[in-house]
Amino acid sequence: MSSSDAEKMVSSIQRIVIVGASLAGLSAAEAIRSEGFSGTLTVIGDEPYVPYDRPPLSKTVLTGWLPVDHTTLPQRADLHAEWLLGVPAIGLDLRNHKVELADGRRFSFDRLLIATGTRARPWPDSAQASLDGVYLLRTRDDAAQLRARLADRPKRVLVIGGGFTGSEVASVCRELDLVVTVTERSATPLIGAIGSAVGTLAGQLQRAYGVDLRCNVTVMALEGDENGRLRRAYLSDGDILDIDVAVVALGAVRNVEWLRDSGLVFDSRGIVRDAACRAFDTNGMVTDNIFVAGDVARWPHPLYEGELLAVEHWGNAVEQARTAAHNMVCNPADRWAYKTLPAFWSRQFGVNLKTVGLPSFADEVVFTQGSIAERRLVAVYGYKGRIVAALTVNMARWLPAYKAMIEARAPFPPVIHGLYGPAEHGPVPAGFPPRTHSPTQAGSGPSTHRPKESSTSTRVKDPHVPPGFQPK
Repeated sequence: MSSSDAEKMVSSIQRIVIVGASLAGLSAAEAIRSEGFSGTLTVIGDEPYVPYDRPPLSKTVLTGWLPVDHTTLPQRADLHAEWLLGVPAIGLDLRNHKVELADGRRFSFDRLLIATGTRARPWPDSAQASLDGVYLLRTRDDAAQLRARLADRPKRVLVIGGGFTGSEVASVCRELDLVVTVTERSATPLIGAIGSAVGTLAGQLQRAYGVDLRCNVTVMALEGDENGRLRRAYLSDGDILDIDVAVVALGAVRNVEWLRDSGLVFDSRGIVRDAACRAFDTNGMVTDNIFVAGDVARWPHPLYEGELLAVEHWGNAVEQARTAAHNMVCNPADRWAYKTLPAFWSRQFGVNLKTVGLPSFADEVVFTQGSIAERRLVAVYGYKGRIVAALTVNMARWLPAYKAMIEARAPFPPVIHGLYGPAEHGPVPAGFPPRTHSPTQAGSGPSTHRPKESSTSTRVKDPHVPPGFQPK
């Protein structure tokens, strides 16, 4: 493309539509305006609220410290955007460049950003899921309803799933001095995100804080009384719990169904895009007018052998959205490649846990500083002799140094001559669950180089049955 053709293409962009009015959508809208775009900007969202921050929902909102209506994300400037909230998109006409809404309206675009994110995976039995006392936690409304129920001081809370959301809910319950049971179908909490070697710490923390943690156990059924109120749960180990509240924390489902028959490449793992955030069509051609960012995107990262990553992290949503926004309105020769390292944080049970890189890519881990016993450590993850991720527990100031090592493809295990030397000196297996390729994976999806299933798979596994469970 000649420079004059490129200039004409950029000048022809008059209307941009963003589908998804959460963190990624807002970040993209701000970046589009800061890039100098002065045309029509429309933001479509299925929730009735202006963009709000989700991380506080499982932390300070549930404790009551932060009112749910104080989670609104600040807007740095008047975006002069048309906000269409509370009406979901239901279709995409690729040929005619139109987005269709549930109310029948259709919006034309010169550039489209898809940032539809995820929703909470529901309990699979709809009758049990509808019992009074069964909750999900993803939206403002979810958090407000669960907060009100916890404030009524139920006798026992059951958390189904020991991932980050489930663990943070359990931590809040203990802060509120509530009796809480966590069922986790694997050997340790957080095993899919950080592996069992480090997940052992998570289990120790939960038990030390008074959580009734049941690993290798899950819920077979929920039961209510004659008035439809939740009363008990039947566990795979044969135990029966009397409960008032159950929080279903079984992971996320990507919001891609509305793209059926659109001509884009997607599945339940997300929408495939290139490093410039451009979506692929079903002919394998990259599109120049449709971009993808946030939790719903899958893209190749140069540090992870081309594996298509789908990352549900706050920082990833912001940085991807900014990259996509720049690439939507700039000269094609000036497009950026998105290669930011994934990063994540969680505060639970009195510790601050932070990661950088992709722990689930690793096969080994070594504790380079601190120890599990101290609840203060650095764990470094390796794959085929190089560092691919790092995790800190109450030692976050060391994370930038390890981030630089990951980006430099430094050898694993690292040689560290610093303070707080570890009690454990040698690498050990990282302890991620066995994975097999599945066409309906999510999270850190598979590549042809190294097929494996993500710890956050959207494949419909039976959540009632833990791995290796044999009925008696």
